[in-house]
Amino acid sequence: MTTHTTPVGDVAATRRPTSPPAKKRSTAVGRAPWILVGPFLLLFLLTFVLPIIVAIGQSFTTVTRAGLFGEQGVTTGFAWFENYRIALEDGNFVASIWRMLLFGVVQVPVMIVAATVLALLLESASARWPGFFRATYFMPYGIPGVIATILWSFLYVPGLSPIIDLTETLFGFTPDFLGAGTVLWSIANIVTWTYAGYNMLIIVAQLKAIPPEMYEAARVDGAGPWRTAWSIQLPLIRPALVLTTVFSIIGTLQLFAEPQLLMTVSPAIDSQYTPNLSAYTTAFAYNDYNVAAAQSVLIALVAFALSFLFLRLTNRSSR
Repeated sequence: MTTHTTPVGDVAATRRPTSPPAKKRSTAVGRAPWILVGPFLLLFLLTFVLPIIVAIGQSFTTVTRAGLFGEQGVTTGFAWFENYRIALEDGNFVASIWRMLLFGVVQVPVMIVAATVLALLLESASARWPGFFRATYFMPYGIPGVIATILWSFLYVPGLSPIIDLTETLFGFTPDFLGAGTVLWSIANIVTWTYAGYNMLIIVAQLKAIPPEMYEAARVDGAGPWRTAWSIQLPLIRPALVLTTVFSIIGTLQLFAEPQLLMTVSPAIDSQYTPNLSAYTTAFAYNDYNVAAAQSVLIALVAFALSFLFLRLTNRSSR
Protein backbone atom coordinates (compact mmCIF):
# COMPACT_ATOMS: atom_id res chain seq x y z
CA MET A 1 0.00 0.00 0.00
CA THR A 2 1.30 3.33 -0.99
CA THR A 3 0.78 6.31 1.35
CA HIS A 4 0.98 9.97 0.41
CA THR A 5 2.18 12.49 2.95
CA THR A 6 1.38 16.16 2.85
CA PRO A 7 3.99 18.63 3.98
CA VAL A 8 3.19 20.40 7.26
CA GLY A 9 3.47 23.81 5.63
CA ASP A 10 0.87 22.90 3.01
CA VAL A 11 -1.61 21.73 5.70
CA ALA A 12 -1.20 24.98 7.61
CA ALA A 13 -1.72 26.90 4.41
CA THR A 14 -4.95 25.10 3.63
CA ARG A 15 -6.33 25.67 7.14
CA ARG A 16 -5.45 29.39 7.36
CA PRO A 17 -8.60 31.55 6.87
CA THR A 18 -8.51 33.68 3.82
CA SER A 19 -8.44 37.44 4.44
CA PRO A 20 -10.74 39.75 2.46
CA PRO A 21 -9.21 41.41 -0.56
CA ALA A 22 -7.39 44.66 0.01
CA LYS A 23 -9.83 46.52 -2.24
CA LYS A 24 -12.83 45.51 -0.11
CA ARG A 25 -11.02 46.47 3.09
CA SER A 26 -10.16 49.91 1.74
CA THR A 27 -13.77 50.43 0.60
CA ALA A 28 -15.12 49.53 4.05
CA VAL A 29 -12.63 51.80 5.77
CA GLY A 30 -13.56 54.65 3.43
CA ARG A 31 -17.28 54.23 4.08
CA ALA A 32 -17.05 54.04 7.87
CA PRO A 33 -16.51 57.78 8.52
CA TRP A 34 -19.40 58.74 6.23
CA ILE A 35 -21.71 56.25 7.96
CA LEU A 36 -20.82 57.73 11.35
CA VAL A 37 -21.01 61.36 10.24
CA GLY A 38 -24.01 60.86 7.96
CA PRO A 39 -26.79 61.49 10.53
CA PHE A 40 -25.13 64.71 11.67
CA LEU A 41 -24.61 65.91 8.10
CA LEU A 42 -28.24 65.19 7.24
CA LEU A 43 -29.46 67.06 10.31
CA PHE A 44 -27.04 69.91 9.59
CA LEU A 45 -28.32 70.25 6.02
CA LEU A 46 -31.98 70.18 7.04
CA THR A 47 -31.76 72.54 10.02
CA PHE A 48 -28.98 74.92 8.99
CA VAL A 49 -28.12 74.93 5.30
CA LEU A 50 -31.65 74.53 3.94
CA PRO A 51 -33.16 77.42 6.01
CA ILE A 52 -30.35 79.70 4.83
CA ILE A 53 -31.00 78.81 1.20
CA VAL A 54 -34.75 79.32 1.64
CA ALA A 55 -34.21 82.70 3.36
CA ILE A 56 -31.91 83.90 0.58
CA GLY A 57 -34.41 82.73 -2.02
CA GLN A 58 -37.29 84.52 -0.29
CA SER A 59 -35.26 87.73 -0.05
CA PHE A 60 -35.20 87.89 -3.87
CA THR A 61 -38.90 87.21 -4.39
CA THR A 62 -42.09 89.18 -3.88
CA VAL A 63 -45.63 88.01 -3.19
CA THR A 64 -48.59 89.79 -4.80
CA ARG A 65 -52.09 89.16 -3.48
CA ALA A 66 -55.09 89.91 -5.66
CA GLY A 67 -58.19 91.07 -3.88
CA LEU A 68 -58.66 92.58 -0.44
CA PHE A 69 -57.55 89.46 1.46
CA GLY A 70 -55.82 87.62 -1.39
CA GLU A 71 -58.94 85.65 -2.22
CA GLN A 72 -58.42 86.19 -5.95
CA GLY A 73 -55.06 84.49 -5.99
CA VAL A 74 -51.45 84.88 -4.85
CA THR A 75 -48.56 85.23 -7.29
CA THR A 76 -44.85 85.02 -6.53
CA GLY A 77 -42.31 86.78 -8.71
CA PHE A 78 -38.61 87.55 -8.82
CA ALA A 79 -37.96 90.92 -7.19
CA TRP A 80 -34.21 91.28 -7.68
CA PHE A 81 -32.94 93.62 -4.93
CA GLU A 82 -36.25 95.36 -4.24
CA ASN A 83 -36.63 93.79 -0.79
CA TYR A 84 -33.12 94.88 0.14
CA ARG A 85 -33.91 98.42 -1.01
CA ILE A 86 -37.02 98.47 1.18
CA ALA A 87 -35.05 97.13 4.14
CA LEU A 88 -32.26 99.69 3.79
CA GLU A 89 -34.74 102.53 3.36
CA ASP A 90 -36.32 101.62 6.69
CA GLY A 91 -34.72 104.14 9.02
CA ASN A 92 -35.64 102.17 12.14
CA PHE A 93 -33.91 99.03 10.86
CA VAL A 94 -30.73 100.91 9.93
CA ALA A 95 -30.80 102.71 13.29
CA SER A 96 -31.06 99.36 15.08
CA ILE A 97 -27.89 98.17 13.37
CA TRP A 98 -25.99 101.30 14.42
CA ARG A 99 -27.39 100.90 17.93
CA MET A 100 -26.06 97.36 18.15
CA LEU A 101 -22.68 98.46 16.81
CA LEU A 102 -22.47 100.98 19.65
CA PHE A 103 -23.62 98.26 22.03
CA GLY A 104 -20.87 95.91 20.83
CA VAL A 105 -18.11 98.51 20.93
CA VAL A 106 -18.75 99.01 24.65
CA GLN A 107 -20.14 95.71 25.90
CA VAL A 108 -17.89 93.20 24.12
CA PRO A 109 -14.55 94.60 25.40
CA VAL A 110 -15.94 94.95 28.94
CA MET A 111 -17.16 91.34 28.94
CA ILE A 112 -13.95 89.91 27.45
CA VAL A 113 -11.82 91.82 29.95
CA ALA A 114 -14.01 90.65 32.83
CA ALA A 115 -13.88 87.03 31.63
CA THR A 116 -10.09 87.21 31.23
CA VAL A 117 -9.55 88.67 34.69
CA LEU A 118 -11.76 86.01 36.27
CA ALA A 119 -9.94 83.24 34.40
CA LEU A 120 -6.50 84.54 35.43
CA LEU A 121 -7.55 84.86 39.06
CA LEU A 122 -9.00 81.36 39.16
CA GLU A 123 -5.90 79.85 37.56
CA SER A 124 -3.43 81.68 39.78
CA ALA A 125 -1.39 79.64 42.23
CA SER A 126 -2.97 81.35 45.24
CA ALA A 127 -6.58 80.76 44.17
CA ARG A 128 -8.72 78.90 46.71
CA TRP A 129 -11.65 76.69 45.76
CA PRO A 130 -11.28 77.39 42.01
CA GLY A 131 -13.79 74.67 41.11
CA PHE A 132 -16.47 76.23 43.29
CA PHE A 133 -15.95 79.71 41.87
CA ARG A 134 -15.81 78.45 38.27
CA ALA A 135 -19.22 76.84 38.76
CA THR A 136 -20.53 79.99 40.45
CA TYR A 137 -19.40 82.30 37.65
CA PHE A 138 -20.70 79.90 34.99
CA MET A 139 -24.11 79.50 36.67
CA PRO A 140 -25.73 82.61 35.04
CA TYR A 141 -25.13 81.06 31.62
CA GLY A 142 -27.27 78.09 32.66
CA ILE A 143 -30.23 80.38 33.30
CA PRO A 144 -32.35 80.92 30.15
CA GLY A 145 -32.17 84.43 28.75
CA VAL A 146 -35.90 84.97 29.26
CA ILE A 147 -35.68 84.09 32.96
CA ALA A 148 -32.55 86.20 33.41
CA THR A 149 -34.24 89.22 31.85
CA ILE A 150 -37.29 88.81 34.05
CA LEU A 151 -35.09 88.58 37.14
CA TRP A 152 -33.14 91.72 36.20
CA SER A 153 -36.32 93.60 35.31
CA PHE A 154 -37.32 93.42 38.97
CA LEU A 155 -34.08 95.27 39.75
CA TYR A 156 -34.76 97.91 37.08
CA VAL A 157 -38.42 98.80 37.76
CA PRO A 158 -39.05 101.58 40.31
CA GLY A 159 -41.09 100.41 43.27
CA LEU A 160 -39.79 96.84 42.91
CA SER A 161 -36.05 97.36 42.79
CA PRO A 162 -34.14 97.29 46.09
CA ILE A 163 -31.25 98.96 44.27
CA ILE A 164 -33.38 102.01 43.42
CA ASP A 165 -34.78 102.15 46.95
CA LEU A 166 -31.29 101.95 48.47
CA THR A 167 -29.95 104.63 46.13
CA GLU A 168 -32.83 106.95 47.04
CA THR A 169 -32.18 106.41 50.73
CA LEU A 170 -28.40 106.81 50.68
CA PHE A 171 -27.80 109.32 47.90
CA GLY A 172 -31.14 111.05 47.43
CA PHE A 173 -31.69 110.43 43.71
CA THR A 174 -33.60 107.86 41.68
CA PRO A 175 -31.65 106.07 38.91
CA ASP A 176 -33.59 105.42 35.72
CA PHE A 177 -32.43 102.06 34.39
CA LEU A 178 -35.15 101.93 31.72
CA GLY A 179 -34.85 105.43 30.24
CA ALA A 180 -33.99 106.20 26.63
CA GLY A 181 -30.35 106.89 27.44
CA THR A 182 -29.77 104.04 29.86
CA VAL A 183 -31.84 101.04 28.80
CA LEU A 184 -29.26 99.97 26.23
CA TRP A 185 -26.65 99.67 28.97
CA SER A 186 -29.13 97.90 31.23
CA ILE A 187 -29.43 95.29 28.48
CA ALA A 188 -25.62 95.22 28.21
CA ASN A 189 -25.45 94.48 31.93
CA ILE A 190 -27.76 91.47 31.51
CA VAL A 191 -25.75 90.14 28.57
CA THR A 192 -22.43 90.60 30.38
CA TRP A 193 -23.79 88.90 33.52
CA THR A 194 -25.02 85.97 31.43
CA TYR A 195 -22.05 85.31 29.14
CA ALA A 196 -18.97 86.41 31.11
CA GLY A 197 -18.81 83.03 32.87
CA TYR A 198 -19.18 81.13 29.60
CA ASN A 199 -16.30 83.04 28.00
CA MET A 200 -14.30 82.59 31.19
CA LEU A 201 -14.47 78.80 30.85
CA ILE A 202 -13.14 78.97 27.28
CA ILE A 203 -10.20 81.07 28.49
CA VAL A 204 -9.63 78.75 31.47
CA ALA A 205 -9.42 75.78 29.10
CA GLN A 206 -6.73 77.62 27.12
CA LEU A 207 -4.84 78.46 30.32
CA LYS A 208 -4.80 74.81 31.37
CA ALA A 209 -3.13 73.94 28.07
CA ILE A 210 -0.04 76.04 28.94
CA PRO A 211 2.85 73.68 29.78
CA PRO A 212 3.89 73.77 33.48
CA GLU A 213 7.52 74.12 32.38
CA MET A 214 6.84 77.66 31.26
CA TYR A 215 5.63 78.64 34.73
CA GLU A 216 8.69 76.99 36.28
CA ALA A 217 10.99 78.89 33.92
CA ALA A 218 9.23 82.14 34.80
CA ARG A 219 9.68 81.50 38.53
CA VAL A 220 13.35 80.72 37.99
CA ASP A 221 13.74 84.03 36.16
CA GLY A 222 12.11 85.81 39.11
CA ALA A 223 8.85 86.74 37.38
CA GLY A 224 5.97 87.56 39.71
CA PRO A 225 2.27 86.90 39.14
CA TRP A 226 1.71 90.12 37.16
CA ARG A 227 4.76 89.55 34.95
CA THR A 228 3.75 85.92 34.37
CA ALA A 229 0.23 86.93 33.40
CA TRP A 230 1.40 89.67 31.03
CA SER A 231 4.34 87.90 29.37
CA ILE A 232 3.22 84.26 29.35
CA GLN A 233 -0.48 83.76 29.95
CA LEU A 234 -2.00 86.59 27.90
CA PRO A 235 0.05 85.88 24.73
CA LEU A 236 -0.71 82.15 24.92
CA ILE A 237 -4.45 82.55 25.45
CA ARG A 238 -4.75 84.82 22.43
CA PRO A 239 -6.63 82.17 20.35
CA ALA A 240 -9.25 81.86 23.10
CA LEU A 241 -9.62 85.64 23.29
CA VAL A 242 -10.10 85.86 19.53
CA LEU A 243 -12.67 83.06 19.59
CA THR A 244 -14.71 84.56 22.41
CA THR A 245 -14.61 88.00 20.79
CA VAL A 246 -15.89 86.64 17.47
CA PHE A 247 -18.70 84.79 19.26
CA SER A 248 -19.59 87.99 21.11
CA ILE A 249 -19.64 90.06 17.91
CA ILE A 250 -22.03 87.61 16.28
CA GLY A 251 -24.18 87.43 19.42
CA THR A 252 -24.46 91.21 19.58
CA LEU A 253 -26.35 91.38 16.29
CA GLN A 254 -28.54 88.45 17.38
CA LEU A 255 -29.83 90.24 20.49
CA PHE A 256 -33.55 89.54 20.75
CA ALA A 257 -34.99 88.12 23.98
CA GLU A 258 -33.77 90.83 26.35
CA PRO A 259 -35.19 93.88 24.50
CA GLN A 260 -38.40 92.06 23.63
CA LEU A 261 -39.13 91.34 27.29
CA LEU A 262 -37.97 94.72 28.59
CA MET A 263 -40.26 96.36 26.02
CA THR A 264 -43.18 95.77 28.40
CA VAL A 265 -41.57 97.87 31.17
CA SER A 266 -39.54 100.38 29.16
CA PRO A 267 -41.23 102.79 26.73
CA ALA A 268 -37.79 103.56 25.24
CA ILE A 269 -37.72 100.15 23.53
CA ASP A 270 -39.82 99.88 20.39
CA SER A 271 -40.59 96.92 18.15
CA GLN A 272 -37.50 97.63 15.99
CA TYR A 273 -34.98 98.31 18.74
CA THR A 274 -32.53 95.62 17.55
CA PRO A 275 -32.02 94.17 14.04
CA ASN A 276 -33.41 90.76 15.00
CA LEU A 277 -36.41 92.36 16.67
CA SER A 278 -36.98 94.47 13.57
CA ALA A 279 -36.93 91.42 11.28
CA TYR A 280 -39.28 89.59 13.66
CA THR A 281 -41.71 92.51 13.64
CA THR A 282 -41.59 92.80 9.86
CA ALA A 283 -42.37 89.11 9.45
CA PHE A 284 -44.97 88.46 12.13
CA ALA A 285 -46.54 91.88 12.70
CA TYR A 286 -46.55 93.21 9.12
CA ASN A 287 -46.67 89.76 7.42
CA ASP A 288 -43.94 90.81 5.00
CA TYR A 289 -41.78 87.70 5.06
CA ASN A 290 -39.78 88.63 1.98
CA VAL A 291 -38.53 91.93 3.41
CA ALA A 292 -37.90 90.16 6.73
CA ALA A 293 -35.78 87.61 4.86
CA ALA A 294 -33.80 90.44 3.27
CA GLN A 295 -33.27 91.98 6.70
CA SER A 296 -32.06 88.63 8.04
CA VAL A 297 -29.57 88.28 5.20
CA LEU A 298 -28.31 91.81 5.82
CA ILE A 299 -27.83 91.03 9.52
CA ALA A 300 -25.85 87.92 8.61
CA LEU A 301 -23.71 89.90 6.16
CA VAL A 302 -22.94 92.58 8.76
CA ALA A 303 -22.00 89.92 11.33
CA PHE A 304 -19.78 88.17 8.77
CA ALA A 305 -18.12 91.44 7.74
CA LEU A 306 -17.39 92.49 11.33
CA SER A 307 -16.05 89.05 12.25
CA PHE A 308 -13.90 88.90 9.12
CA LEU A 309 -12.55 92.40 9.75
CA PHE A 310 -11.70 91.55 13.36
CA LEU A 311 -9.93 88.35 12.33
CA ARG A 312 -7.94 90.20 9.68
CA LEU A 313 -6.87 92.85 12.19
CA THR A 314 -5.85 90.27 14.80
CA ASN A 315 -3.95 88.17 12.26
CA ARG A 316 -2.12 91.25 10.99
CA SER A 317 -1.15 92.34 14.50
CA SER A 318 0.22 88.88 15.33
CA ARG A 319 2.71 88.90 12.45
